[in-house]
Parts: sequence; structure tokens; C-alpha cells
Amino acid sequence: MILLIPVWMWTAWLITPKKKLVVAIVDKTEISRQGQEHVSLTWVLNQERYTKTSSKPYHVSQDYFGFFPQQGEQFRVKGLERFTPAQLDQLSNDCKAAYYTDTYGVFSNEWFSHKNVTERSGLVYGGMSKEDIALLQLMKDKHKTIITEFNTIGSPTAPEIRQQFEQMFGLKWTGWIGRYFESLDTTTNKELPQWLVGNYLKQHNNQWSFKNGGVAFVNDKDEIEILEAGTHLNEAVPHIITGIKGQTLYQLPSSIKYSFWFDVVQPDSSINQVIAQFRIDANDAGMKLLKARNIPAMFPAVTQHTGKDYKFYYFSADFCDNPVGMGSSYFRGISFFKFLFYDSSNPMERKSFFWNYYRPLMTTILDELYREQ
Repeated sequence: MILLIPVWMWTAWLITPKKKLVVAIVDKTEISRQGQEHVSLTWVLNQERYTKTSSKPYHVSQDYFGFFPQQGEQFRVKGLERFTPAQLDQLSNDCKAAYYTDTYGVFSNEWFSHKNVTERSGLVYGGMSKEDIALLQLMKDKHKTIITEFNTIGSPTAPEIRQQFEQMFGLKWTGWIGRYFESLDTTTNKELPQWLVGNYLKQHNNQWSFKNGGVAFVNDKDEIEILEAGTHLNEAVPHIITGIKGQTLYQLPSSIKYSFWFDVVQPDSSINQVIAQFRIDANDAGMKLLKARNIPAMFPAVTQHTGKDYKFYYFSADFCDNPVGMGSSYFRGISFFKFLFYDSSNPMERKSFFWNYYRPLMTTILDELYREQ
């Protein structure tokens, strides 16, 4: 009987009616064919039976605008940069929503073999373009839904494009980004970015005494600040704290750990509403470092504008980049078995974030979008 459960779940998914919902997905940071930077979105679209036409489902390796890996070191760029103003206007008519999952791009050390991925290098393709921002303006003018997340407006996006985005949506990037590292010990953690360590040493008298985990902050001037567990942090891993509205509306947990990249933004409260915040649990020593750099200990994680004029969401982290496979999206009710897919005691795992935060958040947003179209 138990062995038949997967068959029933797959059958239930298969007989669920398809629902056409056209979403323009932009991903400029795809270095595999697995759609890693937008796979979480495609998973939700497929699980909920949303299709790009009346019958064709979304394919994670095909249905987006951006960077497309090919065999070997070959690639194709199929971004919005090739669109004329008339084509962008048509796209904004056809789409119910636009989701910019990542415009950071692809750099030469990531793409070409025999390169050190912990070092910085030249840009192959990336950054928000004038065509990207033009589509967002069209979507806003036509009262459509716009979803964006880190990294949409950070480096390597040009300052003038970033400023257009900030003015368009009432949200300003402070210049700071950050990430949790399980170990800051350079002798054991070989994945620590060399540019991060090198710049910190230059700015702090060539001193690097960190051994524990912690949070590294970097700004657009390459200034580095590091908060170490025990020394500066009561709790090493940043947490996303969601208010009552977010918990009720999107079925989100009040608190969840987040161990990947994030940015620090300042929304205009007269335009946008913050429904969830990052919390850096700093002690007195940590608060002193944050204050000196003008970095808040709590800052927006989910910002939204849900007026009748347009809908806008900004997720201040790599929300859509989670290590999930598309296979599980073909089983109705799979979320009842989500505990089988992750070990929440591991501070670095991100699957629990997908199952407990991103999935319910995007399921609700897409459901509202479909019902309102």
C-alpha cells in the first residue's frame, strides 16, 4: 500500500488541470544546464501546473532570458538586449509577471576551465541592461506584477541603471551585501573568496585571526567587515524574521535561518511595506562594528508593494537559488514529505528554506496572480 503512494501522488499531479500563466524569467547567472538560479521558481510553476501556453509546461533549461550554457566552453546569450522597443512592449502585453531571478552574470573564471573561482575576473555577460529596466517600466505602467531579488541591482549593474530601478520602485541599495560562512579559517575553508580575504587584510593591518563561522559584509567600494561567532555574534547564522502579516498571508514561519548571499536595502516606507527582515544577532562588540559601518542589525528581507497600480516584490537574497531537483515537482502533495529532503541541523543547507519559505511564498503570489488575471 505504501509503495503505491508515489503513484497516487504522481497521478493526482497529472490530472490536475493546467493553468496558463505567462511569466518572463530573467536569469543571467546560469552556469550549468540545471537552471540553478531559477530552478526554485520553475519547480513551483510546475508543481502548481502553471504553463507557458495552454498546454506547454515551463522547462528549467529553456524558458528564461539570459545566459545559456552549451557544450564545452560554448554559450549563447538570449537576453532582452536583442529586443527592440516594440518587442519589449509586446512582451509586456503577453506577460502577467516578470521575475528577475539574478542579473549578476557570468565571469570568466567561472566559465572558462582552469580558472580559480575564488578570485575575481572579467565579466562575460551580466548586469541589468537598459532593455531589462525598460521592460520593468512597461510592466509597472501596465499594472503588472514584478518580482525581483538579489542580485538584480548590485554589481556589475551600471549606477545609472540602478538609480532608475531605485526611483522606479522606491527602494535603495545601501551598497552592502553579505553572506554567512560556516568557517572563516583560511587553512580549512578553501572556498573563502580570495578577494574577500585579500581586501580584508589590506584594510585591517594584515590581520586575519578568525577561526569560527561568521558573517562577511562587503560594500560597493570593496570595504570589508567581518563578524565572527562568539567574538561578535550571539548566533552565527542570519535569520529571516517574518511579521504576523507575512505569516498569515503567505503561510511563512516566524523565523528561519538563511546562510547564503543577501543585500542590505532601504525601502521607501510611503511606497513599500516590509513583511520580513534579516536579523544579525550581534553582541555589543558586533553592534559596535555594524554601527561604525552604518549597517543595521535588522534590514528588509521581503519588501512588497501591492497596490492596484502595480505589484512589486523584492527579495533581499538569493531566494530562487536553492539545491532542489525538478523531479519532486511532479508529485501532488509532496510538501507533506518535505522533512525527508533536508537536515535542518546543518547550518549551510538551504533546502529547508525552499520548502518552508520560498515555496509557500511563491505559491501564494502565483495563486493570487492567476486568480486576478
